[in-house]
Amino acid sequence: MAHVKRNYPRLQQAYIDAVGPKALQEFGLENVHQLPRLTKIVVNAGIGKYLDNAKLKPEVRDQFINNFATITGQKPIMIKAKKAVAQFRVREGMPSAFMVTLRRDRMWHFMDRLINLAIPRIKDFRGVKDKSFDKGGSYSFGLTEQAVFPEINMANATITHGMHITFVFENSDPKMSRFVLSELGMPFVKPEERQKKK
Repeated sequence: MAHVKRNYPRLQQAYIDAVGPKALQEFGLENVHQLPRLTKIVVNAGIGKYLDNAKLKPEVRDQFINNFATITGQKPIMIKAKKAVAQFRVREGMPSAFMVTLRRDRMWHFMDRLINLAIPRIKDFRGVKDKSFDKGGSYSFGLTEQAVFPEINMANATITHGMHITFVFENSDPKMSRFVLSELGMPFVKPEERQKKK
């Protein structure tokens, strides 16, 4: 039986062909098993402010579900509060967020659209912050509204919501993850822009 060559998503192919080998050289790694690996992307949105007497209106719930499914290609799960937090009027078991975990091809396709279609549509955009890495090299940042994704039709929207996006890396640290993301096209804030803000 002939071996069928796998067609990888565009960014994954770029990682295999160019970014990986470049990272090997940049960080003096001996083999591909030492390379940082993007394993999943987690997208979530808090829904606390949309709760009415601890309930989420069906039309609001449906809009979150439809937006997440349209943006990520995957239906979100609803996260419920694990414990009560009095000052935020959060009761245990109350809906608190919607979340999607993307892996493999879906993860790479989402990342491609995020970097090349959604982020460039952010108004007055000067680059995403490059300080939000944890010790293991995972990177998080937020978007203020779903409208940056061209596939969302805001004419049908009754709510505007942001989202939090986390790139989860294995075998990495902040320096390596930043290098990989940057090489894949993530538009990090430029040093001169950072100086201007100060």
